[in-house]
Amino acid sequence: MTGTPPSPAFPEVESALLAAALALPEAAEDFPWGERVIKVRGKIFLFLNQQEGALRLSMKLPFSRDFALERAEARPTGYGLGKAGWVTFIYGDGTVPDADHLIHWMKESYRAVAPKKLVAQLSLPA
Repeated sequence: MTGTPPSPAFPEVESALLAAALALPEAAEDFPWGERVIKVRGKIFLFLNQQEGALRLSMKLPFSRDFALERAEARPTGYGLGKAGWVTFIYGDGTVPDADHLIHWMKESYRAVAPKKLVAQLSLPA
């Protein structure tokens, strides 16, 4: 028996996060381990995936980590990354992601891993 595959969780939020991340200087999408990540000069600053009907994302939050972890959908990232300030957010049924907040945090993650010269470009007028 074949069924319809589940639709992606929160496609608008995922698209907005992906577009905002790829708009950052030298950001690039990659798929190591079969997972979508966004990198800057080879360093990951965002994990962004659909898994088991949920939107899952992880980012490094050196300044907002404790605040972010107060949210029910947040937890320290596994594989020891949580100790280095990484936070994972899981949005499934009953949770509502705030795209603006997530984009703000994603930019914090970018600033945490990007070279200083690229971060400086973010504050320059367009």
